[in-house]
Amino acid sequence: MAIESEVLVVGGGLAGLTSALTAAREGADVRLLSYKQSTLRQASGLVDLLGYTPDGDGPLTDPYSAIADLPESHPYSTVGVETVREAMALFDDVTDYEGGHTDTNALLPTHGGTVKPTARYPQSAAAGLASDDRDVLLVGIESMTDFDAPHVAAHLEAAGVPFDVRGETIQFPGDLRADAKVTRYAKLLDTDSEVAVRGRKRPAREALAQRVNPLIEDEERVGFPAILGDDHPGAIRQALSEQMGVDVFEVPMGPPSLPGLRLEDRLFAALDAAGANIETGNPVVAYEGDRHVERVFVEKNGAKIPYSAEQFVLATGGLVGKGIESDREGVSEPVFDCHVPHPENRYDWFDTEVFGDHRFAGFGVETDGRMRPLAADGDAEFENVRAAGSVLGGYDFAAEKSGGGVSIATGYAAGTNAAEELR
Repeated sequence: MAIESEVLVVGGGLAGLTSALTAAREGADVRLLSYKQSTLRQASGLVDLLGYTPDGDGPLTDPYSAIADLPESHPYSTVGVETVREAMALFDDVTDYEGGHTDTNALLPTHGGTVKPTARYPQSAAAGLASDDRDVLLVGIESMTDFDAPHVAAHLEAAGVPFDVRGETIQFPGDLRADAKVTRYAKLLDTDSEVAVRGRKRPAREALAQRVNPLIEDEERVGFPAILGDDHPGAIRQALSEQMGVDVFEVPMGPPSLPGLRLEDRLFAALDAAGANIETGNPVVAYEGDRHVERVFVEKNGAKIPYSAEQFVLATGGLVGKGIESDREGVSEPVFDCHVPHPENRYDWFDTEVFGDHRFAGFGVETDGRMRPLAADGDAEFENVRAAGSVLGGYDFAAEKSGGGVSIATGYAAGTNAAEELR
């Protein structure tokens, strides 16, 4: 007997979570299946809407105004600008992110020393905006080689930020191993556990503030790598700010990303509150049906368990997340075997000229206006399957800085359309 739902979402990243949340809030009986850990924990935690045009123009001030000029194949063109706005409103409703008060992109420093345009950013990064002209001290941790504070400061100065910025490196207070994980620093600060400093025990937050205080000159802002807690980041920033007399912010980092983990937790909590069922850890390996999918099969301990639904959403990710697979024979989508347009010559996409303009990044599933995957002849492959997020083709999220926005907008569109078909 199959496990039944009205809407079954395959994939637990930003697009899958958004589509499941949207459908659940529309009253549908939703189940989300996620094989691996969400890719959110590998992301910076920033949500980019559109930072640059496909031609490389930018950074864009107003991403919404640029959507109208995008190619017809772009996912934003498929869903339309009003759907993008509605999707971002849903995101704002379930998170505590900043940026929803304006259409304008914010500019944030990155751990590599660049300035990045982004539409939504966590509260932990708010005091670090590059448009703020207050001087900045960046504080790096000796054992965290991914954040070289003096190097980042020099690059930001070279980028022409409107403030003076310095970088200093400290040893994190306490006896942490040189290879301590980001989550270890966060746990110490979350619990405010005592650490040994010159033979005396002090709470971790106080000890960190005392170590940074002598380094502050005229700066009004101090930025740390994103290690300032997982459970209580707001309280930690407030405590540090009070003890140092400056505004404190985090610089978004690469994986593993605490801001990404915090966002993942917030979205899963919202999905749970909406009444959806969530299952993780087992892959979807097959489906049954022709143009109308009846069920999918999940592999559990060597057995194939059937899951049936009236509507399905495919949100398994792109080339990086293995939602799109590639080899010398071509490019494919492994769950529903959806058509993925690509050059007929199997070696074309390895060509230097093609690779140079990032055309491979545009590989993915094409959809109609109701987010149904298209076959090679241009007709919908399935009546009751939608696709969303990085599994879609027609855009280059890395060059455009559009990955988060596309996932949210197309996830919202897929979830909305799936729920509407149930009425």
